[in-house]
Amino acid sequence: MAKKAILVISFGTSYNDNREKTIVPTEKVIAAAFPDRELRRAWTSKMIIAKLKKRDNEYIDYIDEAMDKLVKDGFDDVIVQPTHVMNGEEYDFVKEFVLPYKEKIPALKLGKPLLTTDEDYDNVVEAIAKDIKPLCTGDAMILMGHGTEHFANATYSELQLKLIAAGEKNIFITTVEGFPTFDSTLALMEGKGIKKVTLMPFMIVAGDHANNDMAGDEEDSLKSVVSAAGYEVDCVIQGLGSLPAFQQMFAEHAKNAE
Repeated sequence: MAKKAILVISFGTSYNDNREKTIVPTEKVIAAAFPDRELRRAWTSKMIIAKLKKRDNEYIDYIDEAMDKLVKDGFDDVIVQPTHVMNGEEYDFVKEFVLPYKEKIPALKLGKPLLTTDEDYDNVVEAIAKDIKPLCTGDAMILMGHGTEHFANATYSELQLKLIAAGEKNIFITTVEGFPTFDSTLALMEGKGIKKVTLMPFMIVAGDHANNDMAGDEEDSLKSVVSAAGYEVDCVIQGLGSLPAFQQMFAEHAKNAE
């Protein structure tokens, strides 16, 4: 009989309380879809892994360490499911480390990130309308993603267009380190009669970026920039991983792993 496992790979977070609200429940939902598989964990941020080891004396495996343990423990049927938002640099790392193990694990499948297919975008837009929009206390909502120099940054622009096409004209996507920029998002908001804006991270966890780059008091934070533009602002410090719809989407991706 095959020895089966499912390895859930996340970027990680040093905010332990938020990990319990986002990464952990997402792992549990994915694991529940595969009751015959042992759940394993790995993270892709070596910086966060090192920080947890130093601060909390807790060690979480990097990708290759988790894969080596699966081989050592005799697993011959493994599904690897990342909890990354897009097919960017972090997912490239996952593929780079995982795929060579097909030589050591007879049945090895790799799932896709949250936003991969057109159907994924439609499902995310539906989840935003159903589960995120009700958290808005103002006239509009800005969802802040990370952003990247990787070409996958186009993911954010496609999601913005999908939202507009779905009639969600007062939900905006912005990024910390890519496009749309804070300024370009503000330009998109002009002339719509918006007075109050709710900010929320478009990230699996609500960690350092959510607490500082989005909701921090520094003048270059999203909260400060939007406030300086004349809007009343409130912040929702909640990661996507805390929402059942997003947890379930990752479980479905694991079921469709190839």
